[in-house]
Amino acid sequence: MTDSSPPDRGATDAPAADSAADVADVADLLATPYRTHTCGVLRAADSGTIVRVSGWVHRRRDHGQLIFLDLRDRYGITQVVIDRTGQPDAHAAASRVRSEFVVTVEGEVAARVPGTENPRLPTGAIELRATAVTVLSEAKTPPFYINDPDATIDEALRLRYRYLDIRREAMARRLLLRSRLVQAIREVHHAHGFVEVETPNLIKSTPEGARDFIVPSRLQPGSVYALPQSPQQLKQLLMVAGIDRYFQIARCFRDEDLRGDRQPEFTQLDLEMSFVDEDAVMAFVEKMVIEVCRVTTPDRPFQETPFPRFTFDEAMDRFGSDKPDLRFGMELVDLGPRLVDAAEVPSSGFRVFDETLAAGGRVKAIVAPGMAGATRKEIDELTERAKRFGAKGLAYLGLAEGGEIRSPIAKFLGDELTRGLIDATGAAEGDLILIVADTPAVTADVLGRLRVELGGRLGLADPDVLAFCWVNRFPMYQWDAENERWDATHNPFSGVLPEDEELLTTLDGDPAKPSPQDPAGRARALQYDIALNGWELGGGSIRIHRRDLLARSFTLQGQTEAGMKEKFGAVLEAFEYGPPPHGGIALGIDRWAALLSHQSNIREVMAFPKTQSGGDLMLDAPSTPEEGQLAELGLSFVGVRGRATPPPPAE
Repeated sequence: MTDSSPPDRGATDAPAADSAADVADVADLLATPYRTHTCGVLRAADSGTIVRVSGWVHRRRDHGQLIFLDLRDRYGITQVVIDRTGQPDAHAAASRVRSEFVVTVEGEVAARVPGTENPRLPTGAIELRATAVTVLSEAKTPPFYINDPDATIDEALRLRYRYLDIRREAMARRLLLRSRLVQAIREVHHAHGFVEVETPNLIKSTPEGARDFIVPSRLQPGSVYALPQSPQQLKQLLMVAGIDRYFQIARCFRDEDLRGDRQPEFTQLDLEMSFVDEDAVMAFVEKMVIEVCRVTTPDRPFQETPFPRFTFDEAMDRFGSDKPDLRFGMELVDLGPRLVDAAEVPSSGFRVFDETLAAGGRVKAIVAPGMAGATRKEIDELTERAKRFGAKGLAYLGLAEGGEIRSPIAKFLGDELTRGLIDATGAAEGDLILIVADTPAVTADVLGRLRVELGGRLGLADPDVLAFCWVNRFPMYQWDAENERWDATHNPFSGVLPEDEELLTTLDGDPAKPSPQDPAGRARALQYDIALNGWELGGGSIRIHRRDLLARSFTLQGQTEAGMKEKFGAVLEAFEYGPPPHGGIALGIDRWAALLSHQSNIREVMAFPKTQSGGDLMLDAPSTPEEGQLAELGLSFVGVRGRATPPPPAE
């Protein structure tokens, strides 16, 4: 792929590079037999210096007597000029060079001719006048343009040739940002007395909320290891061991359906602290997050510090989400008080509202600014979205310019009540009020999703702002009707608010006989999530460190004494040897890096991610094992229930 356009004399798009100061600081360390300097470090002050540089040919422009090469490495781009008159051998070598060839160039650094400088490149004031060009390796024509940052490339092709995709400026820059993020995380933790401890990847399978990936054992046939969904038990055991403050950049694995913020293998910042309460953990994590973001993306402003805190109930009531995006308003408004009479009897005149309120449901609304003029088709699309989210329907009131009200339900409500609802929402002329009437959970969830979708569609969220917040006081348990037991809402080791400890029981006092009406359903956990721009960035808790209380909680969750020892025996036994009060959190590195680099899919900040179906297109994984491998493990493939044949290879 050659570029025959006239030279600028320099490229217009630089690859990802560290700052000029960073590059200069390590320039001597990067010198090798193939280079004295990198492609991003030379400046006007280097004019007259004889240098050697190596890299990939980003662009080649042949103008007969002069050939221009834009030479690229991780650190930047340097323009090389080869003059046939003075350097015929170098010119002959450059004549056969094409894009993505790897070459070494020797020559003299010279200032560019006035008027031909490229201010968009850090090296744009100079060029390298070559005396020798050596081809180190040739390259086939790539399957996509590496030197075109605006090219539209099919994602499957990018994943198939990920090593080429990473050469592209945008992808390389995101990986460098991720590297700075992890480096900053480590530095802050070491500065605050944390010890970095690596935990094993071959562990015992335990209930963590998702399916485990399992690994058969050759030495113990019939037994399996599980890949860790998180180092939960191990980090708590480190607290029992007296480490006091632990952290790890941990690789974790979950066999679950994938989406934009999920991959089967992912990386998290995992940390645990001893002799702490909820406020102590949250205070450190907030300080750490602020320091890390300021180092990694100093140009991204925080919306608010200290980070605002919401209880779970408050977040759901105001935003319809336990990970609210605070960069815009559109908060949920409860219309119930306006729809009942003095005796608290539903009396709106609109049957859907009245029946919902009479059944204990909620009628709530959000205001979409400037959407009063939405067409019937647009309203129908919003209604279908609401139904897909779980609502039975979607009502609306449009406040057109001049005060005219557009709504099919206004005739049922009457003028006075309609105006009252408009006043309750704070809607202005030109706004559209969207109303959902359903159970409290469905109403909050549907409006919360519509809020996020419309906030993005209407451009209400500043893409540069970092809007962090905390959410805590989550319900301790949720009822599992199928298995007739209580399940932990976060993880089974989460502590309970001291004032709610007495609620960890059942109606008849026997934890082994739970029911949906148990006091345990009202217990609140010492759990806390940190959210960023509408994504859950991390979650943690103060743990139960008393063996008796942990056993009681496990019993409520359907665990027998034998089951507890089978699944959590190491922790239960360790808690008989003096466990300290402790708590921690895990933050998703992939999500954090994606949000800091303005991405909506964590694949964009992972070097070698999987597809939506869990496939690796580059390495063609997963693959069918050789028969000898299965035989050595004492295994054979007998098929999967519901499938007539083995699954097809990854796409």
